[in-house]
Amino acid sequence: MKALALTLLFLFIAVNEAKIYERCELAELLKRNGMDGYSGVQLGHWVCMSYHESKYNSQAVGPPNTDGSRDYGIFQINSRYWCNNNQGPTANGCNKPCSAFTNDDITDDIECAKRIVRDPQGMDAWVAWRNHCKGIDVSSFIRGCRL
Repeated sequence: MKALALTLLFLFIAVNEAKIYERCELAELLKRNGMDGYSGVQLGHWVCMSYHESKYNSQAVGPPNTDGSRDYGIFQINSRYWCNNNQGPTANGCNKPCSAFTNDDITDDIECAKRIVRDPQGMDAWVAWRNHCKGIDVSSFIRGCRL
């Protein structure tokens, strides 16, 4: 009985592990979902931003920000403006619970990122993009990928 319980525990843990995308795997998925050139943003910038925001981790949840909000998922979507985590005021611009951005299906994350980049701030909404990707050659983020 104890062995069965341990086996079930390990299976549960394995199922709940985060999906950490490979760089090219993510680039291909983003391209298939229309992100290359979306709102004038080339694919390398999306991949660069995702790396620096979450290390390609679909289940990443950031620590509390100074305003009490948190960031969720592969793009680190902020709860104050874009999703609802039921822990403070939110504009919920993507009309989603923040938990929707912490699973392995990043389709809704992509749709929300498209909404965010259409906002006047564009890619500047992501601090990691401003600090690590903006104004630099990001071609290395998609180099060698079959796109």
